Amino acid sequence: MYLINRRTKDFTEADIAKITETYHHWHDKDDQYEDIPGFCKSVSLDEIREKDYVLTPGRYIGLPEDEDDFDFAERFGKLKAELEEQMREEVRLNELIRQNLEKLDVGGDTHG
Repeated sequence: MYLINRRTKDFTEADIAKITETYHHWHDKDDQYEDIPGFCKSVSLDEIREKDYVLTPGRYIGLPEDEDDFDFAERFGKLKAELEEQMREEVRLNELIRQNLEKLDVGGDTHG
């Protein structure tokens, strides 16, 4: 998978093949299917009932194993720095807008 933008991911051919293969292993009930944390899990209707029929994938599949080393302090520091930069840019842009508005003659002068 790769990001198209901050909210949209797209699948590679390998991703599509993995999803397809996993589905076929699950559907055919062969012994090659296995649950993969963060990717897939086969659950019973009873388990879905227990979760009040909420089908949000995260309630069932959990987090991928590679996300266990998530460093909150590092991620938070990056987000904080990004926010501070955006706030500085906001101040700069607001001042630029104010200057441009002052250049406009919107006073009560009537010409003609």
